[in-house]
Amino acid sequence: MRTFLARYRKPIIITTSVVLLQVVFGFDPKFCIINLIWLVV
Repeated sequence: MRTFLARYRKPIIITTSVVLLQVVFGFDPKFCIINLIWLVV
């Protein structure tokens, strides 16, 4: 479990922050796409 978190720490943090921001501020497709691109980079 610890190695899983160490390996996927950045994608997990980005995904949870994107979801929280989408819930708080409403759905914004442009913002969502930009952050999903960050997951790939």
